[in-house]
Amino acid sequence: MPRRTGLSRRTFLRSAGTTALVGAAGAASATNAAAHTIAGQRSPARPFPPALDDYDFDEVYDRMGTDSVRWDRAVEQFGDEVVAGMGVADMDFRAAPCVTRALAERCTHENWGYMHRPDSYAEAVAEWERRRYGLEVDPSTIVFTTGVHPGLIAALHTFSPPGTRVLLQTPTYAGFYTDTRFTRTVADDSPMLVDAEGRYSIDFDDFERRARRCNTFILCNPQNPTGNCWSAEDLTRMGEICLRHRVIVLADEIHRDFVTSGNAYTPFASLDRELVDNSMTFTSSSKSFSLAAMKVAWYHTTNPDLLERVKLNTRADLSTLGMVASRAALKEGEPWLDDLLAYLDANHDFVESYVGDKLPGITHRKGQGTYLAWLNVAEFADRIGAAGTAARESAEGSADVTAEKIVQRWFAKRAGVFLNPGSNYGTGGEGYMRMNLASPRVIVERALNNMAAAVAEARG
Repeated sequence: MPRRTGLSRRTFLRSAGTTALVGAAGAASATNAAAHTIAGQRSPARPFPPALDDYDFDEVYDRMGTDSVRWDRAVEQFGDEVVAGMGVADMDFRAAPCVTRALAERCTHENWGYMHRPDSYAEAVAEWERRRYGLEVDPSTIVFTTGVHPGLIAALHTFSPPGTRVLLQTPTYAGFYTDTRFTRTVADDSPMLVDAEGRYSIDFDDFERRARRCNTFILCNPQNPTGNCWSAEDLTRMGEICLRHRVIVLADEIHRDFVTSGNAYTPFASLDRELVDNSMTFTSSSKSFSLAAMKVAWYHTTNPDLLERVKLNTRADLSTLGMVASRAALKEGEPWLDDLLAYLDANHDFVESYVGDKLPGITHRKGQGTYLAWLNVAEFADRIGAAGTAARESAEGSADVTAEKIVQRWFAKRAGVFLNPGSNYGTGGEGYMRMNLASPRVIVERALNNMAAAVAEARG
């Protein structure tokens, strides 16, 4: 076993910075937990503009013991060797102060009867679209759901009968495959092209060939896991192909607020009206403000027929606190988000440089969007014989073993770092791993240090 930076999860986090033990078992209340919080240490990795001092993204905020999927489930899967959960896409930072304040204020009213949802909730969504993207969305066309998945599932139930094909651009978000399984539809993977520099582009010939036999296309924009922000030209060409073949575009744009320096997000709903009328947009504040547990999302479209048909298949039981948190984020959270984006962009730069310098056999090109790194581990996987191990374990009866899952286990056991295997993301995910960078810099750095130490020992 290689020598790791931390001896345990607690040691790893304490060595990264003093932790805030909020939500751990035995905490009497949020008030008591907050009273025992110790300010986190600042990362020594690099200085930041003074504006970032408004929000302390360098604070190491301990989420272990809070039933966190990103941390606690990783430990359940691979054991106590895991000290850094760098998988599932949520963030390790404290919530935006406006969200915490709004929730605290609502909780002072100790009654939880049925909630009336005034127009201010939809208006907050429309204002966000107008303010950040110049997009005019009629608040009356905004339909709230308990997540992007329930919205997409409602649309698939509406437009894609069981057994029909759903077009996906791969590698793509693994959750789309759970949506197609749930709706008993068939995922039709259209692999993207990737050049020697790791840039992804659309194979339009293959895309159109598959579009001819599909009812719907789930667009991921910005693209998870590759980080592509699709240009207006790319979106228009995809939209034209879908319109020509009567394929409805279901645009999942939940990562829209995460764009790296020098790049831009183009909403599908900003294209020509005839293309937009053949589409629906699904998004949420849950990714931008790390509110996944609050279970609030929405969809909208300019096409009243599509809207009414999908509404018939939509059943959303929304929580009061989820709606309060989302509205506060959209109305007051923009300064926090803007500072966060600068911090995450620096994380991207740091990881791109580190991987190039210190992780032989692994390559990475900074994405245009999301807070995820898409690591090419094909050479490293060959070095440790991952494909052979996967084949042997499959022959011995282990189900669903891939070379990428062998790499995942290798880094979990030898470096204590949990990554997502690229094979989860469909055709084209072979030879890749996904790494979540939405953590304090010092956690990202220590995870990479552990990986580098393990790789170096394997080479030795």
